[in-house]
Amino acid sequence: MAITLNSGFKMPVLGLGVWRMDRNEIKNLLLSAINLGYRHFDCAADYKNELEVGEAFKEAFDTDLVKREDLFITTKLWNSDHGHVIEACKNSLKKLQLEYLDLYLIHFPMASKHSGIGTTRSILDDEGVLEVDATISLEATWHEMEKLVEMGLVRSIGISNYDVYLTRDILSYSKIKPAVNQIETHPYFQRDSLIKFCHKYGIAITAHTPLGGALANTERFGSVSCLDDPVLKKLSDKHNKSPAQIVLRWGVQRNTIVIPKSSKTKRLEENLNIFDFELSKEDMELIKTMERNQRSNTPAKAWGIDVYA
Repeated sequence: MAITLNSGFKMPVLGLGVWRMDRNEIKNLLLSAINLGYRHFDCAADYKNELEVGEAFKEAFDTDLVKREDLFITTKLWNSDHGHVIEACKNSLKKLQLEYLDLYLIHFPMASKHSGIGTTRSILDDEGVLEVDATISLEATWHEMEKLVEMGLVRSIGISNYDVYLTRDILSYSKIKPAVNQIETHPYFQRDSLIKFCHKYGIAITAHTPLGGALANTERFGSVSCLDDPVLKKLSDKHNKSPAQIVLRWGVQRNTIVIPKSSKTKRLEENLNIFDFELSKEDMELIKTMERNQRSNTPAKAWGIDVYA
């Protein structure tokens, strides 16, 4: 299944995120994923594994496992490269061994101190607070993103971690409208208003952390996984599907794109198998009751400042 973006290109509604994947395992994992049927991959310069991801793509293309045009590949501009958009994009393309990107996103709506193209460091001051570069506006960054489309390096451009205010703002100055806003959303953090706003103005939503981060975010950020919630266990029994499959199906039925991450082949296969059942209106309403307004991915832990405050 795919949706058509406002740029005219189709984007698969289910993809594979590569954040926190072990570099030594990436090639085999991505090749396995392609064999299973994945055609959408979500990357980022800050994940620090574009080189390894690129090697996997090259092998897939060289062995005719898949054609380049059959894949939808996303990567992202890091905060420290806002003043160097074109160079940063070319650096990612080189690492990924690609001639073009299907989607390039502004990873966070904030410029930080430059640390060298593609190095994606988050430089902190003496008090442990992120060094923000207040001389670079989001408007200036976006107009550089638009140049990438004009240059043929990128097919679609978008934003990530933008709220309603900033999304409304970018609509006022963009010549090319954002095709996608990638945000954290899952049953414990549903964000209906932001999703409704983006859809109203033709911006697709990609749900990062669509399963709530599970154990990885519990250990890193101290959050609670929604997958253990009794509501999901009830629906899991009803549909004979795992809680993760219920959540991913819920995401797709909300008209969002979901990009779960997994390093286990069994889970990769399981996450793909969400198109042979449907949640009822009552099921969807039941999941609505799970809302906790609980963000699980909190960069303040590393940056010394809550950028969502």
